Amino acid sequence: MKMTNKIKLFHLQQAIRNFFNKDGFMDVLTPPIVENPGMEVHIHPFAIHSVHQNITHDLFLHTSPEFHMKELLQEGLEKVFTMSYCFRDEPNSSTHRKQFIMLEWYRANENYKKIMEDTIDLYRFCHEYLKSKGVRVIELNDKIKKATVQEIFLEVLNIDILELMDRNELYHLIDKKFSKISLSGNKEDYAWDDLFFLLMYNYIEPEMEKYEFLMLYEFPAPLRALSTIKEDDSRVCERFEVYCRGIEICNCFNELTDLNEQTLRFEKDAALKQDLYKYNLPWPKRFLKQLENGLPRSAGIALGVERLLMSLTGMEEDAFFD
Repeated sequence: MKMTNKIKLFHLQQAIRNFFNKDGFMDVLTPPIVENPGMEVHIHPFAIHSVHQNITHDLFLHTSPEFHMKELLQEGLEKVFTMSYCFRDEPNSSTHRKQFIMLEWYRANENYKKIMEDTIDLYRFCHEYLKSKGVRVIELNDKIKKATVQEIFLEVLNIDILELMDRNELYHLIDKKFSKISLSGNKEDYAWDDLFFLLMYNYIEPEMEKYEFLMLYEFPAPLRALSTIKEDDSRVCERFEVYCRGIEICNCFNELTDLNEQTLRFEKDAALKQDLYKYNLPWPKRFLKQLENGLPRSAGIALGVERLLMSLTGMEEDAFFD
């Protein structure tokens, strides 16, 4: 009998649990209903509405378990992982849906380079486990590539993105040399990261389809989010993403633990969300209290489990959206 995609997914989830259990991680659960679902500008949450009382509560379905996972680190756990559904208000597409399975794991007292090792080892472990269960997988042949964002921009576009950190300079370069991108309005309408992602989506990601497993690290500092800035090069932050045949499957941060810096970043993100989308979320008081109490040096990562299965098996990208 043909193995269904659902059964393949269950096998993958078991492989993930086996991988982390053998390395002494604690399997944890975090609350899906939260006071603050995350402060990312372009990620939109679902609010909790009571049909019975016809009121909307000041609570949300989480878009990521990140804040609660870090709380566990602050309480003394050192190696934790969780795998459960997350919820984001965005249209279904070949690689997005409103509810999806997220794997997150964190290591206290470690640098994000250790998470790099975890990610490569997990990918190989899951590949072999699925193969042992009779799941047809794509042969790896050690096709694992690591590159900085600076290196991939030089390779594909022959430009040094770290020498183009001025928004006006990057805008004029795109306007002059990159005909796939149509810039409308005024240059003041574009933040530096908007221009970066126009290049990324139109030129870089299509070229990444040839890579079975591409780990991109050292993103430009404006994309720092909740990650630390590299000590010996303030132009880049300590985070990485993995792309499998052009599809992003995970995103890792060397975790920022500085309360003042994190507060400033949240204030900036909140103002931008209000400007772009005309709404604000409750202030993340609980998470900031954790930073005030002292979050240990740590690193963590979020990985889309369905996307991982697609990358390991070559499954059609819309297999979970029937």
